[in-house]
This record gives sequence, structure tokens and C-alpha cells, in this order.
Amino acid sequence: MGSLPDHVAIIMDGNGRWAAERGLKRTAGHRAGARSLRNIIEECVRLQIPYLTVFAFSTENWRRPRDEVDNLMALMAEFSRSEAEELRNAGVRVIPVGCTEALSPVAREGIETLSRMTFDGDGLVLLLAVNYGGRADLARAARRVAEGCLRGEIDPADIDESCLRRYLHSYPYPDPDLIIRTGGERRLSNFYLYQAAYAELYACDVYWPDFGPEDLGVALRAYQARSRRFGGSADSSREGR
Repeated sequence: MGSLPDHVAIIMDGNGRWAAERGLKRTAGHRAGARSLRNIIEECVRLQIPYLTVFAFSTENWRRPRDEVDNLMALMAEFSRSEAEELRNAGVRVIPVGCTEALSPVAREGIETLSRMTFDGDGLVLLLAVNYGGRADLARAARRVAEGCLRGEIDPADIDESCLRRYLHSYPYPDPDLIIRTGGERRLSNFYLYQAAYAELYACDVYWPDFGPEDLGVALRAYQARSRRFGGSADSSREGR
């Protein structure tokens, strides 16, 4: 029907509700979600999708109970260790996106090691959005632009969208073409607020632990059926993106 997106981003939602409906602890939902992530990464590699971003931990997730946050930090470290060799063999390059310095030492070390081990990957680029928030991303970019102005490195008259983009966590990678949200909610929840300007949005009721390659295929077919005009007419090119 149409070409596949170059960049798919996923808001992985529903782990806690998946666990609650089964009488399990929320940590069981997060572990099941990690298995789903592995399957989706494999499918993106198979489909030769160049970029995949997954929203793994938001700046708002620190508000969760301490034991749940600790378990999430431990799971990040465990995932980084257990998947490193397989990701490297598959040519996946892992790039952390967000303020990773605020993570627990074990989670930060695990993600940084995973990023180093997969640095030479020439296939899928996997952007792990950890301790990421869209508003914080924009504030950080604005602060860095202001600092550049104070140092005389940036002329305020030259500040435009491309200037701001260079200071976002996701730079230099392209904006997502398709953002998928699982779990039934229909909002961005402070994810990629700048980068989502022209992304196609797809929401489904499937909880993340149950989201598999077949569900990804449904989302991709929905994307292919849409006409992307980027503010122009149906015959317009992608100019202005």
C-alpha cells in the first residue's frame, strides 16, 4: 500500500494494568513488557526500519512508588546486560535519549555499556528514551542556545527551528514518522513534543506486554493508508518537514 516509516516511536503503556488484571505485581508487567520490546526490536530489524524510539522511562515516572522505580532501574540494567550481545550481533545501535545522569548508577552504567558495545551497529538505530520529558528537552535546548548567545557563539538573529533542533536530545536523528501508543490512552504524555509535529499517531487498546509483531503490522498498515501532507495539499511533497 505504501512505504514503511523510516522512524517508528512507541509509547509503551499498560504494563501495570496488564499485571493488575492477572493479579500480579506491577514488576511482573514491566518484565513482560521487556519481552515484548525484544520481539518488536527483532521485527523492526526484519522489516529494515532504520530508526526505533521506545519511551522507556519518563521524567514523570519518578513520582511512582520507590520500590517500583527501583525495580525499573534494575530491569534497565538487566535488559542492557542480557540483550547486549544479541543486539550487537543483529547490527542494532543503541542510543540513550534523555538525562541519563539522573538514573541509578547500575541503570546508567548498564545503558552506557550497552551503547558502547553496539556503537558500530550498521542496522537499526534504537533510541532508548530514559528519564526523558518533552518539556524538559525543550527547556534544556533553550538553555543551551541562551548559553551559546552569552558566549557569543550564536547570534540571536540566527535562532530558528534548525538551531533549536541541534540541542534536542534526539539530534541528529530524524523525527518519528509514526508514533504508536499502546494501552488505550490517546495522548503524548510529554513525549517528543517538538519531534511529533508531523508524526502520524496510532493508538491501540492492546497493553504493551501483549503487543507483538502482528499488532505492529496493523499499525504499519494504518500508517501506509494515510496521506501525509505536512501542511500542504495531497499533491505536495515533503517540503517544510
